[in-house]
Amino acid sequence: MKRIFTTLICLLSGLSVQAQEACSTGRYSSDVYSTVSTTSNITYGQNYSFNGSMTSLKLDFYEPQADTATKRPLIIWIHGGSFIGGSKTDQDMVALSNRFAKKGFVCASLDYRLGFFPIDSANAIKAVLRATQDARAAVRFFYKNAQNGNSYKVDTNNIFIGGASAGAITALHFAYLDKTCELTETGYMTQTALDGFGGAEGYSGNPCYSSDVKGVINLCGALARYSWMESGDVPVVSLHGTNDGTVGYNRQIVNPGVPLMYLDGSRMLYEHATAIGLENPFYTFKGAPHVPHAGTSASALAYMDTTVNFVRDFLIDQMGCTDAPLQAMNATQQTATLYTSPACTTNVVAPGCFTAGAEELMAGEVSMFPNPAKDQVTISISEGQISGVQVFDLNGRLMTSSNESGLSLNLDVSALHQGVYFIKIMAANNSNYSFRLVKD
Repeated sequence: MKRIFTTLICLLSGLSVQAQEACSTGRYSSDVYSTVSTTSNITYGQNYSFNGSMTSLKLDFYEPQADTATKRPLIIWIHGGSFIGGSKTDQDMVALSNRFAKKGFVCASLDYRLGFFPIDSANAIKAVLRATQDARAAVRFFYKNAQNGNSYKVDTNNIFIGGASAGAITALHFAYLDKTCELTETGYMTQTALDGFGGAEGYSGNPCYSSDVKGVINLCGALARYSWMESGDVPVVSLHGTNDGTVGYNRQIVNPGVPLMYLDGSRMLYEHATAIGLENPFYTFKGAPHVPHAGTSASALAYMDTTVNFVRDFLIDQMGCTDAPLQAMNATQQTATLYTSPACTTNVVAPGCFTAGAEELMAGEVSMFPNPAKDQVTISISEGQISGVQVFDLNGRLMTSSNESGLSLNLDVSALHQGVYFIKIMAANNSNYSFRLVKD
């Protein structure tokens, strides 16, 4: 998401004092802890999968053993697997989490909703969007915890998100897909389908908390359109092999066994980000295949060492540490020819604030009740008036709508089958509100 306002606040308030003090002790720049504690299967949310089944979303949390710090930078890791496989316990996610926890970071490795069918570009887009929605719920989970006792001792000024392959694709879209027009004007999804899908923020849990991050870690990932990266966005660090046949180094059709769609790989992102002044250190693995750091071979371990060192340099720089870098940039392999892809300038995603499953749902001045509902729901607004209501199923199909206007309206839902739906409420002041409705 665009973080211009957040960035200004951070510049005015300064970096985390505790992070600055820790830099002087070698924390974050070196292995200051020898052992790591892992808490497995923490539930951070839930949502419906592509086939309509409820999925419980879990993460594993890694932290330095016997750590006494009360606020620690967090890295959220997202595994690969072409959005149809993989898990939070994949070897490279476990290795990265342990390596950075030994430096004094805390890490969360996520499971997220997998699967899509038929395997085509339209459903692949939905799979990416589901993954980003789940990742946002995970970030919100830690913001929520920080405001309610902070049992995980996270410094919310220093949350980073990253991953490998599909996980990196998720992290990049998490950070840079922030306008509905970026999907609708390019033909990826209609506005109706996107609204019914839950938008960018989604309904995976921990509503009304921030999903801001400070930076992105891109390991062999790609973005649908490089133009979605704009000046003022959060910085990104990237590592990618030139012989990647799955997620291309330049602009290439993503091919995890089945050709799906064109994406802009790390080389394209580097060229564009550099042109617009966005911080984006980039390391090229010359001749390397897809995700070369994964595995236990000697070459994979060497790639992992380079990956950890290069990402470490990026992270400590973001936190204001002045330690010397361990790994120089290597961004000179091949060239990328940027195509014409103007940034859209229309509407920006404005996530609704909802409380799933409550008897009454509130979003500022708008309320909807009862929920769950059997035959009818009442929607009211305290200021202005409602100008229309739409109800979508989980696949984004419009099921029913009303053009009735006023301060309050009664919506007949008796014809809907039992299940979960998304309701979009349009107000006369051009504000939109989204809620999740459970139909009994």
